[in-house]
Amino acid sequence: MPRVVLYQPQIPPNTGNVARTCAATAQELHLVGPLGFEISDRTLRRAGLDYWPYVALTVHPDWQAFDRQRRLQGGRLLALSAHGSTPYTAFPFQPDDWLLFGRETDGLPQARLEQADALLTIPMRRSRHHPEGGVRSLNLSVAVGVVLFEALRQENGPPDRC
Repeated sequence: MPRVVLYQPQIPPNTGNVARTCAATAQELHLVGPLGFEISDRTLRRAGLDYWPYVALTVHPDWQAFDRQRRLQGGRLLALSAHGSTPYTAFPFQPDDWLLFGRETDGLPQARLEQADALLTIPMRRSRHHPEGGVRSLNLSVAVGVVLFEALRQENGPPDRC
């Protein structure tokens, strides 16, 4: 089952919403520090509602600690980035993939992109009505949901309803 990885998340409600998605789909959530908030942050807990007991959460103090665990467990590291060349919908996901998402303000640093086994993107239309050409990125929790549900659909269809 794919694992969700947030690299140095900065906005507590985004992380709380991702945690809720992970609880709803029974997926692991890995947070790679340093975090932009305390794990006990009220807004983080509030966004995750009462689902926190159902989140398989691992907090890694830094990239090196995360990378050691990832290498021990195996699986491909798939980075999501606006700089990616492969649309997530055209990529064949595998059950042991690690889905890596970057910081809300500046995404993933070049060093993390270079370590990835694949660099995926969520295609977005450019608007002729928007002066800069369109939206640069989706909200982190939306991006996680979009990609995670595609990976699960490929694996065995959408998750079962309770």
